[in-house]
Amino acid sequence: MYVWSKDGTRIAYERIGEGQPLILVDGAMCHRSMRELASLLSNRFMVCSYDRRGRGESTDTKPYAVQREIEDLEALIDAIGGTAYVYGISSGAVLAIKAASLLGSKIRKLAIYEAPFTFGEEARRAAEAYTQSLEKLLADDRRGDAVELFMKNVGMPVEAIQGMRQAPVWKAMEALAPTLAYDNAVMGDGSIPTQEVEAVQVLTLVLVGGNSPNFMKEAADAIVRTLPNTSQHLLENQTHDVAAEALAPYLAEFFKL
Repeated sequence: MYVWSKDGTRIAYERIGEGQPLILVDGAMCHRSMRELASLLSNRFMVCSYDRRGRGESTDTKPYAVQREIEDLEALIDAIGGTAYVYGISSGAVLAIKAASLLGSKIRKLAIYEAPFTFGEEARRAAEAYTQSLEKLLADDRRGDAVELFMKNVGMPVEAIQGMRQAPVWKAMEALAPTLAYDNAVMGDGSIPTQEVEAVQVLTLVLVGGNSPNFMKEAADAIVRTLPNTSQHLLENQTHDVAAEALAPYLAEFFKL
C-alpha cells in the first residue's frame, strides 16, 4: 500500500490486524523491521509498518529535511484514520518525539524505546566528527565505508563488521547508506532537543533495556524529566536489540483504550 507525502514522495506501508491504528517507526538502517512485533500486537490494534523515505519501496525527494519525514508520518496517519498511536525505536524514537511535538492530537499516545541521546562536550565533539566523516564518505559514494563507520559509531566490534562485509546482506545495507545522513539529521548533535520534547503533550511511555549501556538509561531518565506527561519502564535483560516478545506486553497495556 502507498500514501503520498506533501512533497510528492511515495511512502510504502503495510498493515495487519484490526482496531485502533498503531504505527511503528524504525531506526537507522532498517525498514519494516518490526514484523514480529506487529504480529504480536495485531490481535488488539491495526498495526502499520512503513518504509521511511529512501528505504525499501518508498521513494525520496531532495533535499532531505526532518520536517519532510514528519510530513510522511502525518500523511500515513491521515490515510489510516486521522489519528494513531505511535511507537519509535532508537533514532526512530527521536523522529517520533519530533513528530509528536508538531502533530498534536493526531498522535494519541507515544511510546519510545532507547532514543540514543548523549551528554557532555566530548559527546558533542564525537557527533561532529562522525557527521563530517559520514558526509565525506557519502559524497564520495563510498557506501560500504559509510555503513562501516555507522556500525563502529554504535559500538559494533571490527571483527563482526568485517564478517558482515562478506555476507550477502551487505549489498542491501549499502543501498540504505544514504539514509544514514537522514537519521543523523534527526539526531542533530545528539543532545536532547529540550524545546521539542517539552512541546509533546500526549501521554508518553519511555522504555529502556536493563542490559543496555548506561548512557541509554541516562537518556531515558532525562527524557522523563523533560516530558510533561510520561511514565517509564525498564525491560529486564533487554538490550538495544529488544526482543519483540518482551516489548509487546508493555505496548499493548499502554496503548489499550
